[in-house]
This record gives sequence, structure tokens and C-alpha cells, in this order.
Amino acid sequence: MHSNSSSDEISERITHEAAHWCIRVHEADFTPKERARFEQWLESDPAHRLEFEAMQDIWTTSEAIAVSPVGTTGNTCARPIRQRRQGAFRHYAKAAAFVLLALPIAALVGWKQGWVPNDFQRYSTTTASSEVTLGDGSTVIMNTNTRLTYLNYIDHRSVVLSEGEAFFKVSHDATHPFVVSAGNGDVTVTGTQFNVWKYSEQVVVTLTEGSVIVNSDSRSKARAVRLVPGMQASYSASTRRPETRTVDTRQVIAWQEGKLIIDDLTLDQALPMINRYLDSPVVLGDKYVGDLRLGGIYNTSDIAGLVQALPRVLPVQLARNKEGNTVVRYKRSYSPLEIR
Repeated sequence: MHSNSSSDEISERITHEAAHWCIRVHEADFTPKERARFEQWLESDPAHRLEFEAMQDIWTTSEAIAVSPVGTTGNTCARPIRQRRQGAFRHYAKAAAFVLLALPIAALVGWKQGWVPNDFQRYSTTTASSEVTLGDGSTVIMNTNTRLTYLNYIDHRSVVLSEGEAFFKVSHDATHPFVVSAGNGDVTVTGTQFNVWKYSEQVVVTLTEGSVIVNSDSRSKARAVRLVPGMQASYSASTRRPETRTVDTRQVIAWQEGKLIIDDLTLDQALPMINRYLDSPVVLGDKYVGDLRLGGIYNTSDIAGLVQALPRVLPVQLARNKEGNTVVRYKRSYSPLEIR
């Protein structure tokens, strides 16, 4: 009896700690010293990381719930409240949103008003890709290390891509738009096929069929661009408007066949593509090595082998930094001027 009580206390303590860190990492005043303490807490116990990831999923989901539904405007009565400390407000707003989901009558009212979803699904992958079918019949092929959440509202379908990469085949419904939120922006469609890759704060959207609207800022429609098949749009937190270009979509979605195609890219461009398949990212050791170019077709199951082979195809050497990351540097026998 005492053992069960002790176990419950430990579990409750971890939950409280995870909730605390989940709130703090999203605050603007989160300091580097706090970040170091958070990382230490995260690594000290596998249960800490599992609980924190669960909290992150709750945070992501409640962000989607808290957003005003498509075609509606926010409650003007809430504006004075928003002028208070944002972190505390978001915390209690999220708690209130989940209470609504737990109460059948309130949930029914919330569904009819477009405030809360009637369907909520959460998916994640680690070392292998996976195909899932959403509640609306749309299918999603998820690359490795990907997390997403699906919510179905009365007037729109919402997917939050927290991290990773996914290829969407959206079930057509002109009256029920499908919105993928990634980073600061979103992708809106009624029925089409497209790929979304989120890496750090960078988001890349590639359209293979149909039409999509890509917005680099979910709060402003003025930053949106429309794509046609064969086009790609990219944006980040600092992008005013998505940057677009024409691409070979077969190369972009080759990951579905277990292939990574690098088409004569600089190492600076290629490393984000490589790092999505590694447990810890490869980093550049100096400002010159990022300009070296790399090409080829590689198996996504052996990207670690690609990294180890870099010294055989480029004038570089590999080392480890104190964080355990692989660092790519020029070989000492070369100088930047000789190579450039």
C-alpha cells in the first residue's frame, strides 16, 4: 500500500514538473540558465521526457482548440484579458478547453459553435515511416520522427504538424476546408495531395496535385500564396511572405520509397535533409565547409553511413563536440582558398 502511494506521488510530481517546463519553454522570458536546467531534468529520467512530450502534445492540441474557427472572429470581451501576462492566460485557457472536451453537454454546445472538435487523434513516428487514415478519410504518410494531431471541427478540419514530415492525401470537401498548421503559418486546402516538412522553425510545402494556399503567418491572410502542382513554398518565423520555386516533386517525396535524393546541394542546404534521419544533428565546423556541394541518392535507413562516408567524397574530416554531435570540418591539409 505504501509502495503504491509512493509511486503515485512520484508520478504526480513528474506530471507537475513536466507541466511547469512545458509552460516555461513557450514563454518569451525563458532564460538560457533555465534552458540548461530543463535539459538536465529532461535527460535525468526517461519518464521525464515521455511526460514532457505528452504535455507538448496537449499544448499543441489546445493551441488549435483555442484558435477561433475558420470564418469567425475572436470574442471582443477577451481583449482586455489578453493584455495581462500571456503565459498565465494561455495556461488557464488551455485547461478550460480540455474541461469543455470532458463535459458532454458543454462539448456539444462547443461543437455547434465551432469552438471544440468532435474528433481528436494524435499520431507519432520514431525510426520508421507510417501511413494513417484520419477521421475524415484523408490519408497521411508520416516520415520518421514526426508528430501530428488531427481535430475535426464543424466548419473545418485541422492538423497540427509539431515536427517532422508528412505527405497528405486530403479527402475532398469544399465546405469543410483542411488546414495544416506548421510553425507560424498554415496550409489550406479542400482536397489535394501535398508534402509538408517542418525542420526547426523552417517549413517547406510541396504540391503534387490540386491547389493549396500557403500562409507564413496564420494571423494575416496578406502573407498567403497559392501553389499549383510542381511548386514549393518555404517560410520561417522571420519570413514576411512564403518564398516559392518550381521543383521536381519526385525528388521531394522520394522518402516514401526510403530514398533521400540530394541534387547538387551545398552542405549547408543538405544537412537539414540529412539530420531528420539522425538521433543527433550533424553540424558545420566552420563557415567555409557549408559551401561544399554534395549529390547522390541515399537510403534513408543508412544516413549514418552517408555521414561517415563524407570524408571519402569531400575534403572534410569528422569530429565530435562536447554535446556528442558530429562536426564536419575542412581537412587540415587543405586551405579554403585551395578548395574554392
